[in-house]
Amino acid sequence: MDIPPVRRVVTGHDRAGQAIIQEDGAVPRVRRIGGETGPLFHEVWNTRATPAPIDAASGEPVEDGISLAPPKNGTRIRVLDIPPDDASLAGKTPQEARAHFAEIGAADAASHSGAGSRHAHMHRTKTIDYGIVLEGEVVLIMDEGETTVRAGDIVIQRGTNHGWANRSDRNCRIAFILIDGEYDAALQEQLA
Repeated sequence: MDIPPVRRVVTGHDRAGQAIIQEDGAVPRVRRIGGETGPLFHEVWNTRATPAPIDAASGEPVEDGISLAPPKNGTRIRVLDIPPDDASLAGKTPQEARAHFAEIGAADAASHSGAGSRHAHMHRTKTIDYGIVLEGEVVLIMDEGETTVRAGDIVIQRGTNHGWANRSDRNCRIAFILIDGEYDAALQEQLA
């Protein structure tokens, strides 16, 4: 599958305080997770605090590797290319699902529980995620129910258990903006 790069344009300020284009090029951190048939992560930007500090030209905070969740009290924007589901997903064990999420520092997010699980890559993060489908389509699978989202659709993911299934024959490109969150006490108790 020929997947085009994601372009990142970063603005900043020069020494006189004038607005400038600081960077313009392909996203520097790109990694496929889960082998040849897994999703391709294009890590666009992260912040480490709310409110996010705005200075003249510091650039993106340094990160090693790929991390599913945003930094504590921070945000993350990524573009995810989700290829059509591979037949091997059906036979994944809970241990293999945990290993898949461990590649992005989130083994504990995996919630695949075996034969009764709705998808091999079901997971939950303590985040609010805005998912904007840029091209193609993907099925959002919840504990109860599912829906197909297509180019132009926006998903607001609120710390819920979910999975993504690409049941089509072409790539789905979706942009995610992830915001660090906290469950309220009553919901946390139900999830425990």
